[in-house]
Amino acid sequence: MSQRFIVTKEHRRFTEFADAVRRGHTIGLCFGPAGVGKTLSARRYAHWEKAYDLLTYWGPRADSDAKIYAALARSRTVLYTPSVLTTPRALKDELDQAITRTNICIEQHLEPVGQDTTPTWARRHGRNYVQLIIVDESERLRPTSLELLRDRYDRDNIALILIGMPGLEKQFSHYPQFYSRVGFAHQYRPLGQDELLFVLQRHWRSLGRTLDPEDFTDAQALATIARITRGNFRLLERLFPQVERILKINELETITNDVIEAAQSTLVIGTTN
Repeated sequence: MSQRFIVTKEHRRFTEFADAVRRGHTIGLCFGPAGVGKTLSARRYAHWEKAYDLLTYWGPRADSDAKIYAALARSRTVLYTPSVLTTPRALKDELDQAITRTNICIEQHLEPVGQDTTPTWARRHGRNYVQLIIVDESERLRPTSLELLRDRYDRDNIALILIGMPGLEKQFSHYPQFYSRVGFAHQYRPLGQDELLFVLQRHWRSLGRTLDPEDFTDAQALATIARITRGNFRLLERLFPQVERILKINELETITNDVIEAAQSTLVIGTTN
């Protein structure tokens, strides 16, 4: 599902972290509660929303693909998410494929227009343009998979970021060969009060309304949203389609505390920490 991307302070902090890991050719760990925006930031950084279909299905090319080549040339990043049952062999094969295809796309951007680069890539198979691998849901990695990633890091000098839940850094500390190579750790936090207000102003505008924190009704709605979501970005994104639905069904103009409570009642909301 495509959605508007809101550049928050936490996303900017993630970008700075990823840039530092990539420049330093090191390993970074990023951890935070479910739903705070880790995956969204990683996909944005890697331009994966643009590139996913092309890299996955690898079908015939179109002129519009040039924008994807350019985006990948800027990010020099591969995003990989292992499944629950991914074996070390599958991880190696899938990563090799993603890196090879990304390299071909980047070379398409770097070569002169109209030049066929596929034979060129075949002849220069040792050339690598990818500078960073981001692995999401990294708690799923088995010890052997972790060793494969460490070996690739050592051999190919490609920086690595592992993303997961709080406690990730403690989990990987049990593997000293890997953990000794970690250069950065980054905690991805929920939205603070100021940022929550910024995001909610965007949501109010998207519904054709203006949020006024000084207005009593709006202030009540804000307090209810803060209590329900605790600054969790994913919960906010799930809550507002329900708010819009309730406003439309009941022909209401104002987003009140009751509207927010009604929207919450339609969602299954678990713990956010």
